[in-house]
Amino acid sequence: MTLLEVKNLQKIYTTKSGANNVEALKDVSFSVEEGEYVAIMGESGSGKTTLLNILASLDKPTKGEIILGGKKTTDIKEKDLAAFRRENLGFVFQDFNLLDTFTLKDNIFLPLVLSSKPYSEMQTRIEPLAKQLGIEELLDKYPFEVSGGQKQRAAVARALITNPHIILLDEPTGALDSKASDSLLNLFNKINEDGQTILMVTHSTKAASHAKRVLFIKDGVVFHQIYRGDKTRDQMYQQITDALTTLATGGGNVE
Repeated sequence: MTLLEVKNLQKIYTTKSGANNVEALKDVSFSVEEGEYVAIMGESGSGKTTLLNILASLDKPTKGEIILGGKKTTDIKEKDLAAFRRENLGFVFQDFNLLDTFTLKDNIFLPLVLSSKPYSEMQTRIEPLAKQLGIEELLDKYPFEVSGGQKQRAAVARALITNPHIILLDEPTGALDSKASDSLLNLFNKINEDGQTILMVTHSTKAASHAKRVLFIKDGVVFHQIYRGDKTRDQMYQQITDALTTLATGGGNVE
């Protein structure tokens, strides 16, 4: 079943002087099926961050539409956007975005607190999640007391605790060392195998090689895509590397 549809998305920014327009996205269209794991890649300035912000309903497109779970997000009123994000989207960021004055448990609970969920329901939700993510012994610690990998696992728990339709990952391994990155990527694989839909923006070929499909953005359009199919991770890694080389050298369509 199609969970996310992106149709003819365009985003134009006007400079403060109003003299120049910058077209960050020209005409982006793609869909994501329920249970998919999709990575989005592209050079700096290609439009992928703009795309993620629009998908997260943090920004609005100039033209085009986004349909998530059958609901057109571009039609949602401004006052209802925060509630829509909490109920439908989970976010994992490169810099964790945890509050240092909150314990990990309180950070994870935050979206449920904002949704006025009873404490008993929060507790019921966090227990299996913390066990799955291997942080059940860390819940009473503060972010400054744990490692980067442990912080990111707490951020993943916060994203998952609302049972979102889709998790949006913004460079999730960017602030982690190699060991913590591998552990987190394996965790995303397991979460996806359990049925969670994932959309990740990343510069990392290694991270993207874990996805089932990779979209490449160039000059504001979807330039190419790779499906995993029966490829090994090493084969996927090499094909992504080849595609990025073609993008960087200004080549034509990738085979």
